Order: sequence, then C-alpha cells, then structure tokens
Amino acid sequence: MSLYDPVLPLHNNLCENDIRQYVMKRNISGETKSEDGKKARDIFLSIKTTCRKCGINFIDYLKNKLEKTNKFPSISSLVREAIKLHNIQSQISTC
Repeated sequence: MSLYDPVLPLHNNLCENDIRQYVMKRNISGETKSEDGKKARDIFLSIKTTCRKCGINFIDYLKNKLEKTNKFPSISSLVREAIKLHNIQSQISTC
C-alpha cells in the first residue's frame, strides 16, 4: 500500500509503538482475571492511543465523556477527520 501512497511510511514502527504500551503493561502486571477485564483494558488502551494521536489529553477526554460536557468530539469523528485529511494530503502529493 505504501508504494502507491507516498504519504504512508515504508515501515510499521508506528503500529509497533501503538502495541508497545499494551505489551509492557501485560508483562508487568500479567493477564487480566476475566475476559471482561481484558476487553475493558483493550478498549481503554485503544481510546488512549487514539487520543494521543489526535493531541487530546486522555484524562480530559474521559472526564468529558463521563460529565457529558461535549468539549471533545467523539473518537469516531476524530478518526474520520484524520482520514479525510490524509486523503486530501495524498491527492496533493500525487499531483
């Protein structure tokens, strides 16, 4: 895919960095005691990683969602905007 899109890197270091936090946590504290615990951990780490990539403080994002203040957009809308921005940059770089 990266050969067709010059914006994409030729390596997967970003993906490896995304799972590094999960692996370190698992190695230090061991596995969760239940399947529900594993799902919760995975969801929170995913949201935390997405917040970091979007430049949003994870704790502030969680407070916003719990207090329903709507200070931040939803994660899905942030990802959609990032994809739109990427597509625009790809079109510009291939011109």
